[in-house]
Amino acid sequence: MFQPPDILSLSLRRQVLQEELHVLQSKKFEIPGSIQYAIHRYKKNPGWHADEVAMLVYHVSSPEPEKRYLELRYCLSGNIYCNKYDTECHFCKYGASARCEEKTESVDFIRFRFSPTHTSHLVRARKSHYTFQEEIIQFKHRSAFSKILPLCGRTRQVLENILHHNYSDTFENIYINAQAHLLLLYCLDCMVDEKSAEGFSCKFLANEADREKILKAREILLQHIGEPITIKELSRKVAMNECYLKKGFKEMFGTTIFDFYQSQRMEHARYLLYEKGLSVTEVSVLLGYSSISHFSTAFKKHTGLRPCELIR
Repeated sequence: MFQPPDILSLSLRRQVLQEELHVLQSKKFEIPGSIQYAIHRYKKNPGWHADEVAMLVYHVSSPEPEKRYLELRYCLSGNIYCNKYDTECHFCKYGASARCEEKTESVDFIRFRFSPTHTSHLVRARKSHYTFQEEIIQFKHRSAFSKILPLCGRTRQVLENILHHNYSDTFENIYINAQAHLLLLYCLDCMVDEKSAEGFSCKFLANEADREKILKAREILLQHIGEPITIKELSRKVAMNECYLKKGFKEMFGTTIFDFYQSQRMEHARYLLYEKGLSVTEVSVLLGYSSISHFSTAFKKHTGLRPCELIR
């Protein structure tokens, strides 16, 4: 039976005993057919020397499709955890961390799990052979494996954003789903691309100001989940040519603006239906659809289920 190595033990270079683990924060998020994730933050013991580790686990050993998964695992060290992270104590506000008794150094374990149902819509059908990345996210690669990956600067930044964001409830779901897709993209890049992790084929992306505009466009899309925005409007908001915006977005995030926006809307719809218990009509209105039938069609295309089937 395929058994991937324990990433925490890899980080500490030895087997970790349960009594050594003092949990500072623990969070899990599970919706059937959607991205599932877990965040566990442990107090760093004085004797620990923790390496930062990233791992991709591809699991197809089970004959049952629903038990197959693609998992990203990360172990980070050196972050500061504050017991009052949800309210932000006055020491945090003024940056006086050295004198703050509420803060402690942590070792953080973060895991994202993608199911075949969730990743299948990311690859479009083609007549030619799939690339290695596409084989993995389509679960067409036959052998299970785990692979240690380098933690590039882009990946590190996304993980820091996940650990230290200020979103909650609905907005947290939107935000973390978007970050998880970025992590998947960067991991697949690391597996097959020998060029620099910071390299881009679009020459204008060598300019930091242009990259910032693309990032701003992505944030605007996330803020307009319930208010559809055209590419023309988006290009005006970030002061970038439409053609450059579309090319740059595809280069940086591995998907078109429309596909990214639609994917985020449907993932948020799944959250509102399953976690919040909203009706199909309510979700359709919240996401700006003109009719329930248009929403249901879009939802089924993305998830393989009609909204009413997910609720049942």
